Amino acid sequence: MLLCLFLWLFVSGTGTFAAEEPSAQKKKDAVVSTKSEEEQRLDTIHYGTEMEIAALIQTLKSENTDYLDDELITLMQSTRNRTILSGVFSFFGDRDKAGLEARAIQAIEGRDEEANDTVLGAINYLGKVKAAAAIPAIEALLDTEERRFMGAAFRALGRVSGGQAGVATYLLDYYTNRNPGDEHRGEIITALGETGSNEGVTFLADIIVNKEERAVLRMAALAALSKIGDGLDAILQAVSAEDPNVRASAIAALGPFSGKQVDDTILESFRDSFYRTRIGAAEAAGKRKLTSAIPYLRFRAENDEVPTVKDAAIRALGAIETNEAIGVLESLFTNRKHPDRVRLLAAEMLITNDAGAYADTVIIELDEAKGKNQTALYNGFLKVLGSAKTRTIEDLARRFFTSGGLIEKSYALDMTANNEFRSLAPEVRALIQDKNSSLTRKAKNTLQKLGLPEE
Repeated sequence: MLLCLFLWLFVSGTGTFAAEEPSAQKKKDAVVSTKSEEEQRLDTIHYGTEMEIAALIQTLKSENTDYLDDELITLMQSTRNRTILSGVFSFFGDRDKAGLEARAIQAIEGRDEEANDTVLGAINYLGKVKAAAAIPAIEALLDTEERRFMGAAFRALGRVSGGQAGVATYLLDYYTNRNPGDEHRGEIITALGETGSNEGVTFLADIIVNKEERAVLRMAALAALSKIGDGLDAILQAVSAEDPNVRASAIAALGPFSGKQVDDTILESFRDSFYRTRIGAAEAAGKRKLTSAIPYLRFRAENDEVPTVKDAAIRALGAIETNEAIGVLESLFTNRKHPDRVRLLAAEMLITNDAGAYADTVIIELDEAKGKNQTALYNGFLKVLGSAKTRTIEDLARRFFTSGGLIEKSYALDMTANNEFRSLAPEVRALIQDKNSSLTRKAKNTLQKLGLPEE
């Protein structure tokens, strides 16, 4: 009888023996990894699934960090996983980071054994890093006329050309003699512009002045001539085109050119009723630092009915950068009656041109916006100051570290990294213990950029 009771207690978990088993299990479950974050990330690269590695790459992108690049390069040599390959090609390409050229060329040459995403990622990467060594592989790919890759290949070929006339000759022959199809003609024209070769000027000019040609091709040819910096007569003819999009493209293409006729044409284009033409005029004025355009730009910034035209005018004033242009930007920024969008972009231009002179004024407006609960304006000024490079904002960063919220502390880290405020290292280290993981990672990354230890 007693034996049965003992066994019943043991099996049911109400006795001493049964109670100890879950407790022991809890102790085992409580064991946690003592590896550092960097060690865990290395483990992810070495042993992780494609989704885990993709998530890590997104984190590295958000942190704008490169300390794992060598490990990723090593991984690329051994994997054929399409998600990993395309993800790392994109991560490196977005930063113009060399190191994967050989693997990318291998993917193109062995494309029958690679996923389409991998090959496209390789082509785009080679174009972004301007890998001249890839020219033979890309031309060989285009010779096969595999349409799934042609668009990306044409775009990349222009970028990798390095000004080599042979690439321009290849592209001209392809357009003229191989019937590439309408979907790829514009890409060939754009690639010709990327080569920077004068060999394509006459060809491109003929497309521009041909009123029977499709507008999209004429626009592509205008942009190409602008990149080459030649063919002004054809561009000026297109300024009076019936198609408003062609007119706008022609005005925007005038940026690299000089002379009174060009100046007068740009100024006259501010009167065009088509908003894209006014944007083109502002962009051209900014590229050429056309001081005679300042009154026009001011009028557009203050009165244009299209916000994107106002944006283009303000950016052009920032590019011109004379005392008169800066004075206009000051007026746009300090007048609180102007829309937030205008004030924020004007502040950005002022900080970009002379952060030391204008940071204090932006801080005053930042505090004013916070006091009036103008959240969008406040956040906009935070972003502007977060990119400022001046010792003037050190006290602001310290204030944010001490009493700011999550967003303010994040921008304080940007200010510290951009200006190398090593005196703020204790405040940065304190954030390593923050409950917010993204802030912790950013603090560690900031210390790394400053060349300082975490402890």
